[in-house]
Amino acid sequence: MPPRLSPFTVARSIPYRSRVQSQCLPRPFAKPALPQFRPYSDSKDPPAADNSKRFDTKPLPHVSEEAAKTAEIMGEQGPDIGKGTPVEEAVKGDKATQEKLPKVMQDAIKAKPNNSAPKGSRSYSTTTTSMTDGGGLDLGLVDFNTPTKMPEIPGLKFEMPSLPLPKDGHLKHRYDAVIDQVTNLLMRHGQKSVAQRNMSLILQHLRTSQIPTINPARPLIPGAPPPSHLPLNPILYLTLAIDSVAPLVRIRSQRGAAGGGVALQIPVPLGQRQRRRTAVDWILNAASKKRNNKGSGKGGFAQRIAEEMVAVVEGRSGVWDRRNGVHKLGVSARANVVLPKRR
Repeated sequence: MPPRLSPFTVARSIPYRSRVQSQCLPRPFAKPALPQFRPYSDSKDPPAADNSKRFDTKPLPHVSEEAAKTAEIMGEQGPDIGKGTPVEEAVKGDKATQEKLPKVMQDAIKAKPNNSAPKGSRSYSTTTTSMTDGGGLDLGLVDFNTPTKMPEIPGLKFEMPSLPLPKDGHLKHRYDAVIDQVTNLLMRHGQKSVAQRNMSLILQHLRTSQIPTINPARPLIPGAPPPSHLPLNPILYLTLAIDSVAPLVRIRSQRGAAGGGVALQIPVPLGQRQRRRTAVDWILNAASKKRNNKGSGKGGFAQRIAEEMVAVVEGRSGVWDRRNGVHKLGVSARANVVLPKRR
């Protein structure tokens, strides 16, 4: 029985021929493959690039040519380039060559002392550079000035700095102590750059403000400069305002010291940095409670602080009452201070 026919097997046996294209497409030009071997030196290589016109390939001029060009630029008289080294100088020290010279030149060499320079010698030397005693290079030029002396201490490239160092010589302590302390107290949420900007605005406001009027009832610290000098030095202006209202003591409450659970008020003296911190805190609290009637912006808080500083110097600020209250309480409670017994 013959095998069963399948339409798939019949389709495989039918030959298919593609339609003849009526248009001939151009074939791409095949480049010949480059040889993979290195030719010999006698083979014809492509001509090398001409670098004779490049500036960096030209040889350096002679010392005499450089001296002549320099003298021409300076308007002076330079050496004669056409004059070469005398024969007597060239054969100096070579007895075999001196015997072959004409008798006239031999007599001239014998008559000339050995230590004298030949006639027409140049005022500079064409020898190689040599190290001088000063540590610099001597190019043989006339009136050559050596550089500055090297440090006497071995191992140092530069000289040691002169002591004592200036106050602003250290990078971390280049500002005034009061400026650094007030800037740190102005800082919020670790934003030091914002505090520095506010500090610069405060100093600018103090510098451009009018001459303050001092209140005789609330004088500044002794030794203060005249009021007309304060705007000229804003750092001194700021320091004077802070130190004038800084309290001398603080009141410490000790519970149960008076008996029956009553707290005892004990005055405690403060240092300079503690006094300034207390005064700055009072000024900041008073400035934060003020209304800014001059608009809002980044410099609003700094402007209120500067105005409070001016009010402190003029005796118009409420910080003076707070300072006087602390001093009054400290004077009344000075009997509670227990001094150590003397041995």
